[in-house]
Amino acid sequence: MRIGRKKLITILAVLLVAISVAGCASDDSGSGSTVSSSAASGDSGDEFTNSIGMEFQKIEAGSFDMGTSKYAYSQPIHEVRFNDAFYIGTYEVTQAQWEEVMENNPSEFKGDDLPVESISWNQVQEFIDKLNEMEDTTKYRLPTEAEWEYAAKAGTSTLYSFGEVDDEEGPFLGDYAWYQENSYDKTHEVGQKLPNPWGLYDVHGNVWELVQDSWLDSYSDAQEDGSAVDKGAGSLRIARGGGYSSNANALESAYRKRQDPRDGDSTIGFRLAMDA
Repeated sequence: MRIGRKKLITILAVLLVAISVAGCASDDSGSGSTVSSSAASGDSGDEFTNSIGMEFQKIEAGSFDMGTSKYAYSQPIHEVRFNDAFYIGTYEVTQAQWEEVMENNPSEFKGDDLPVESISWNQVQEFIDKLNEMEDTTKYRLPTEAEWEYAAKAGTSTLYSFGEVDDEEGPFLGDYAWYQENSYDKTHEVGQKLPNPWGLYDVHGNVWELVQDSWLDSYSDAQEDGSAVDKGAGSLRIARGGGYSSNANALESAYRKRQDPRDGDSTIGFRLAMDA
């Protein structure tokens, strides 16, 4: 796959992100995100590639403050502690990977290395079941909402994983994300923008990413261990990270939106997680 060549720039890109984050260490956004020192290194360097070329980064155990005071449905800010490490996809799931498992391609914008889209939460569950069967395992799943935010923030306490946006001096959102200002109203091949500090690409923009949890109007009933809240079949689900047609606010690390589990459109995709 063409995304493999992106490995050549990952080290430099992550260093650049780290410098940007260091320059934006103070949090004036109210995001309230922190990370424990035990997980401050984020990606430990452990990587995994499965039988269909899906790449995963290991995310170490640790804690962080989930949510933001900026939006009512992302409150209250609360501490989440992960006792175990987990893996999460380095990239959003591509159309080639979806076709390898499902033998179809529902995407509106066609291309092997474009993120698969126009899929529903229910269809993603079918994909996961078939992938687990292909590899004779039960380890693949969607990330929980807490896992997604923990991995996306990557130890930062700013609106975005690379710091605050400064129109004059940077960092620039367009360096990290495809969104309404630079996408030309379409998806783009995964891994073309800079990664977050833990080596994950497209956590901001390109396609919204489905997570396992049912939608809650607030975090009042959120799980402190980062496990998913599941209100049963048919319940509204959650998408994170914003998409190619989203404005800048929707790409913030703590932003969330509800999604009918039966519906999908060209802005909806996903990345996988798996148990370590």
